[in-house]
Amino acid sequence: MFVQDDLKKALEVLRQGGVILYPTDTVWGLGCDATNPEAVKRIFEIKQREDAKSMLVLIENPNMLNSYVREVPEVAWQLIEVADKPLTIIYPGAKNLAANLIAKDGSVGIRVTAESFTEQLIQRFRRPIVSTSANLSGKPTPQNFDQIGDEIKSAVDYIVLYRQDEKTPSSPSSIIKLGIGGEIQIIRP
Repeated sequence: MFVQDDLKKALEVLRQGGVILYPTDTVWGLGCDATNPEAVKRIFEIKQREDAKSMLVLIENPNMLNSYVREVPEVAWQLIEVADKPLTIIYPGAKNLAANLIAKDGSVGIRVTAESFTEQLIQRFRRPIVSTSANLSGKPTPQNFDQIGDEIKSAVDYIVLYRQDEKTPSSPSSIIKLGIGGEIQIIRP
């Protein structure tokens, strides 16, 4: 199947409020429309995860940040610019996202993707998409597509074909939490 067909099908599912299994710039992820609370709820159910645990969202361009964060701390722009590996930043003051995606303290984790398929998908979708590792809560994060359990694969509405045959182990992103005043807390180096 051509990448364009794969993109089209994934996009269709996202627009219908469905859940996809897709490759990201880190590990394979479960994804949905980050502005759709019902779709977000389905991911919590698929992962068998309590909804008090937050999930991150992917955007394709740093300029999208202003649409989903009340006030982007100045240091965030510098961190995004100098990051040499995938970096998720937890921002205070999330807005315009599904309420069940936003942490109790009002924050949300956002990463600018550097993966071409995901970049194109978000660009066409024109909204951020959820990205959470494709595993049941508490189980190890799959290092590649082959390690994703059947219980996850059978629960989604579409599985992206692109990059399924890659065997190189992948790892999750670094996570940094920013405060309103630019305070930096490293959650995962």
